[in-house]
Amino acid sequence: MGNQTQLKKKPVNGMKDVMPREMEIRDYVTGVIKDTYRLFGFTPIDTPCMEDIANLTNKQGGDNEKLIFKILKRGEKLNLAEATEESDVVDYGMRYDLTVPLSRFYANHANDLPVPFKALQIGSVWRADRPQRGRYRQFTQCDIDIIGEASNLAEIELISATTTCLGRLGFKGFEIRINERRLLKAMAAYAGFAEDAYEDVFITLDKMDKIGLCGVKEELLAHEYDAQAVEKYTALFASLSDIKDVHEGVEKLSRTLGDFLVQDAADSLAAIADAVNAAKACDFALVFDPTLVRGMSYYTGTIFEIAIPEFGGSCGGGGRYDEMVGKFTGKDVPACGFSIGFERIILLLLEQDYQIPEAKEKVAYLIDKKFPEERLSEVISEAKAAREGGQQVLVVRMNKNKKFQKEQLKTQGYHNFREFYAD
Repeated sequence: MGNQTQLKKKPVNGMKDVMPREMEIRDYVTGVIKDTYRLFGFTPIDTPCMEDIANLTNKQGGDNEKLIFKILKRGEKLNLAEATEESDVVDYGMRYDLTVPLSRFYANHANDLPVPFKALQIGSVWRADRPQRGRYRQFTQCDIDIIGEASNLAEIELISATTTCLGRLGFKGFEIRINERRLLKAMAAYAGFAEDAYEDVFITLDKMDKIGLCGVKEELLAHEYDAQAVEKYTALFASLSDIKDVHEGVEKLSRTLGDFLVQDAADSLAAIADAVNAAKACDFALVFDPTLVRGMSYYTGTIFEIAIPEFGGSCGGGGRYDEMVGKFTGKDVPACGFSIGFERIILLLLEQDYQIPEAKEKVAYLIDKKFPEERLSEVISEAKAAREGGQQVLVVRMNKNKKFQKEQLKTQGYHNFREFYAD
């Protein structure tokens, strides 16, 4: 190659190559997800990986807006010499989730879609995040959304479909944590915080699982909020800390918050819990979590999150975002969605050495180097018949080190071998 610079063989930091074993599981899980969600009436759609930068920076995506991969203008539009601000050189961005693209999609095609519209979308998203276990800079999201349904039937359907899907993948004993943004605001108002401080207070509250109640209290005080309000606020969460039952949590809030309570929000949570628990398709618990915030500021009502013990963190979540479509059309449309943490689900299945159920029998046909060319058609015809009979057949030449070749094939699921020799 002379003095030519050698190309880099490793993927970009925070992104990864997917090996065959993982890809097989990813394909299988994608199939289960699509099949399950179709049973609930969700319709697959797709949207572009890029969005107009203005759509992605509308102060709806929380901290994710700081993590956008921005795209330079192209050709003559890119004039670096005269650029004075970011908008002079950037016009698009890679989508950081599927909710903003779906809202734009619905705004653009509403006249051609049924009401309510039940959407299923699986696709890559990009965030310039710090890579860690189960977190990448390019990753797959899997969303179901119901647009045009104002009642809590949307939440009930989304939670039921998602838990059914997780159950079909073998997960059990997990939690769906649930809360209501209107109750979060009522708790902040009860404590005495000013309305314009709510979102900042919630950012601190969202760290509860990492820094604990004392850490939340210290941080709020460090931000110079009124000490009496901070004390009242943290005492409220302390009084709710042992409550997991949704009805019990709602009743406790009703007694405590008094006139600050949003009765519709409390009643809706209770009704969702009743319906979801009555129709469970697998082993999970619906848990009231008054500290649940969800980072996106576009949420307007019910919010929920998946907690799987084996992972130790969130494995998906969602909620109601009734004001997002209106950002595109000027007219709000009720909307609610749930996203499975696809990458984290795959990670857990790989760590469990998950075996795909009812996978086709895999057979490897090993053809000796001296096997006559004129007889290859016999092997190919035999392989064709075996495939028609339901087997997965790999036809390859036999390596010198046949034992090592078989060991490699076994790691790919080939445990049956047929060998073809000249005589």
